[in-house]
Amino acid sequence: MARRRNGRTGFGWGRALGYGVAGIGGLLVLAAGAFTINLTLSKPTLEGTLALKGLAGPVSVTRDAQGVPTLEGGSRADLAHALGFLHAQERYFQMDLIRRAAAGELSGLLGPIGPVLDLDKGRRIHRLRHRAAQVVATAPADQKQVLDAYVAGVNQGLEALGGRPFEYSLLMAAPQPWKAEDTILAAYAMYLDLQDEDALGERIRAQALAQLGPEMAGFLYPRGTPLDAAIDGTSFPEPPMPAALATPATTKAAMVDPDPGPTLGSNSWAVGGALTENGAALVADDMHLGIAVPGTWYRARLRITGTDAMDATGVTLPGTPALVAGSNGKIAWGYTNSYIDTSDSVILEPVEGAPDQYKTPDGPKALTRTTERICPAWADCQDLVVEESIWGPVVETRPDGTKIAVRWTGHEPDAINLAGLLGLERADSVATAITIAHVARQPQQNLVVGDAAGNVAWTVIGAVPARFGHDGSLPASWADGTRGWNGMLPPDQVPVVLNPDHHRIWTANARIVGGEAYDKLGDGGYDMGARQGQIRDGLLARDRFAPADMLAIQLDDRGLALEFWQAQMLTALEARQGDAALAALTPSVRDWGRRAAVDSSGYRIVRAFRTSVSQKLYSAYLGLEGPQARNRAASQQEAPLRRLLTDRPAGLVPPGYKDWDALLDAALTEVAGQVTEAGGAAAFTWGARNTAQIHHPLARILAPVGWLTDPPEQALPGDTMMPRVQGPGFGASQRFAVSPGHEEEAYFHMPGSQSGHPLSPYYLLGHDDWAQGRPTPFLPGAARWTLTLQPGT
Repeated sequence: MARRRNGRTGFGWGRALGYGVAGIGGLLVLAAGAFTINLTLSKPTLEGTLALKGLAGPVSVTRDAQGVPTLEGGSRADLAHALGFLHAQERYFQMDLIRRAAAGELSGLLGPIGPVLDLDKGRRIHRLRHRAAQVVATAPADQKQVLDAYVAGVNQGLEALGGRPFEYSLLMAAPQPWKAEDTILAAYAMYLDLQDEDALGERIRAQALAQLGPEMAGFLYPRGTPLDAAIDGTSFPEPPMPAALATPATTKAAMVDPDPGPTLGSNSWAVGGALTENGAALVADDMHLGIAVPGTWYRARLRITGTDAMDATGVTLPGTPALVAGSNGKIAWGYTNSYIDTSDSVILEPVEGAPDQYKTPDGPKALTRTTERICPAWADCQDLVVEESIWGPVVETRPDGTKIAVRWTGHEPDAINLAGLLGLERADSVATAITIAHVARQPQQNLVVGDAAGNVAWTVIGAVPARFGHDGSLPASWADGTRGWNGMLPPDQVPVVLNPDHHRIWTANARIVGGEAYDKLGDGGYDMGARQGQIRDGLLARDRFAPADMLAIQLDDRGLALEFWQAQMLTALEARQGDAALAALTPSVRDWGRRAAVDSSGYRIVRAFRTSVSQKLYSAYLGLEGPQARNRAASQQEAPLRRLLTDRPAGLVPPGYKDWDALLDAALTEVAGQVTEAGGAAAFTWGARNTAQIHHPLARILAPVGWLTDPPEQALPGDTMMPRVQGPGFGASQRFAVSPGHEEEAYFHMPGSQSGHPLSPYYLLGHDDWAQGRPTPFLPGAARWTLTLQPGT
């Protein structure tokens, strides 16, 4: 249905209401019939021969029983063309959401829903559609050829559907064509998903410093802890514990956030050929993201025949033309979110007598203002004025009028290129992969790579800011030129760990290196090292590895980080046996099992106790009331918490509590209340809380959609402080372990579905294998359907 420019449809809503109840019922029947017809017609084409304008030669597409395609053609551009066709046929609505989320245009499809509109406003500050167009305009010719071929394939795939993707019929909308800048926006979406684009962490840290003073802030927000598990073995000294609070105590009792939420990140590790039977490196990877249906990734094998031969298998991101992670027979690679510091808060110093100007090293400059128009579906357009400085857009105006701008690598003119992804598809060694990583422009990730010769390495892929005059930990003025960025680090200065003596590489969003390398990378909110340490210890416990050994580590659901809390809670409970509600918790806590198992009530009780103590304590010190959002600045809180509960210093009793026992009483009482509300310890299992909650995005606003699209609900083992990361709607977006050149021995898991169409013959196939941890082949299986794409006119 065509839309007017203001976002409203041409349908006469007022007239429709006049039909009355009977008329509405008839319209609903007709609408249901039309939806069913469209749903049937919009299935992807799996077999036959199609002619596509722009192809230089034929491309064969064979799908296995799970719908995983093998694309075989004569050039990389033709494979991009064919991949775009497949993405559009099976994932176009997902692609549309990705580009709109990055551009701040979601409300144009979903309407003026409060959170959606707020998200759009936040994203429009970064003007990423404008920036994406600039990236396309300056793209090198070889990358532009692949990009243009992909875009052509996407639009041809969308046009070849017999009906619009079913989601659009529910929204009474028509899908808009794909553009080259939309592919760049899809890459920007990953920047936004994984990074602190507003440098909020620095501002939160500054607030804590102002509230607590330098000594207490340094204690509660340490750079690192004894839990760190850096590959280079470095450690940071623990900050001294203050003798007393430097700020007056508040009598306000803090509320607790019942669940602080997961860390967006991943696990990836590798072992060198000295530790494998075949002499090749073995790389494991599971990237942790929000999980929905159909899923983040689209599996594919890309093969080029002839002199320009290539054979690479892995996962692609719908909306983009390249493999993201996988193996090409010579190298295998995977990612984890690096959490290096990629953004800084810049305090703009006003010019006296000129309120619209700010100071710079080159003299006063005026803020530029751009009006961004947001047009929600079925509502009037809204204008948003974006202010920009030479360093980046203004993201905050304080009550005193001070403006804060953000300098972010995502704003750089070359923030996105295809050099990294396309280059890794063809890299023939670890050394080559490292060289590619340091010229790539994409969200900064830990790259874990191994090759067929047995070499393994870690480095950061993407640009690393070259700071001077500051470490990026706090907001600062750059007006006098003594602080700022000197562009990006040159490739030879980006840290690398290559073939360590123990032949092992491990990453899990925590700090990887120390010393000068740490200073270069900065701290963008590293996760605490417990999960990374558990992976390290699993790797050091063996001398030989096969893919099955990697899967055992990926599925490790032992709650080792909670052992301290189980001991603390058990001691506290045993001292309070006179309270019947608390005494009832004791057996479950004593026999907690140490695992995030679905039938464990003890694990959930211990975890709830840790969450309650943590949130109450930090909220009390900061003088906060009400539920507190997850704070990346406090990601290293585990060590300070343990020190406080072990030493119980009288001068640091949290404000609002008589003593440390009173804090524990409050936490225990809260947990006991949660257990009682759930119906007792037997009902308070981890599985009752840790359900998959994997839904189609539209099911959030149109619940009946889930009846058609969503997998059955199920309880899942795992948690956020262990290798098997799992939470409601969050977890491993894929899992694999592969040795380059030995892909037939490798395994693969992926939640959701290869296809986004619920009538696809392979819809949700493989999802249960992911949930149960059953290994399935990494390479596509025998051909079940064959589609030939021919050059057309």
